Amino acid sequence: MTVDALYTKKVKCPVCNNEFTTSKMRTTQVRIDKVDGDFMNHYKSENPLKYQVFVCPKCGYSALENRFNKIRAAEREIIKKEVSSKWKERDYSGPRTDDDAIQCYMLAFYCGQLMGIKNYELGNIALKIAWFFRAKKSDEEMRFLQNAVELFEKAFYEEDLLSQSTDEITLGYLIGELHRRLGRKKEALLWFGKTVSNPLIKTNPRIESLAREQWLLAKEDENEQ
Repeated sequence: MTVDALYTKKVKCPVCNNEFTTSKMRTTQVRIDKVDGDFMNHYKSENPLKYQVFVCPKCGYSALENRFNKIRAAEREIIKKEVSSKWKERDYSGPRTDDDAIQCYMLAFYCGQLMGIKNYELGNIALKIAWFFRAKKSDEEMRFLQNAVELFEKAFYEEDLLSQSTDEITLGYLIGELHRRLGRKKEALLWFGKTVSNPLIKTNPRIESLAREQWLLAKEDENEQ
């Protein structure tokens, strides 16, 4: 990682009003090597996802940057009771290792559960934790892929996806791909089939192509069993 890849951002915690700094990665420094079927980017550069979670060093409140300030009064009290009261101050303001990033995302996942954020948002956090474990070649990846697919399925049937910056085609494909990675070939084929048969599939040729490619992979895996 080059010296200037990171910069510091000042943040004010909406729970305890503590002002702290956190690191962010400059977008000009990001270099992607390849992309997995579940949208995990492999980077030639430092991984910018490491810095997307803000963690207040004083009270422990943690969330993705885009929702850090979206907290209501009742939720603040829950965080103070369930997180801050047990928190031992720690600082994630500098460069983060994969293990640091996992800890930050775990904290964001826990805070998100306490606050009752959307299943889709929680699923995204779980998926990113799985990606960090994949980079470490850890079996823990599967546990968090399972968490992610369960949350995404709930989101698919119960939530307004457009408000979550996704759509049923993209999410349906992703659910299928996570089932495939978990070794559930029938479920994967079902979701890939649901995706390619969706009347809106032609509006997203990239996902259509991915769904057909991964459907063939799942079919080949099934035939080998």
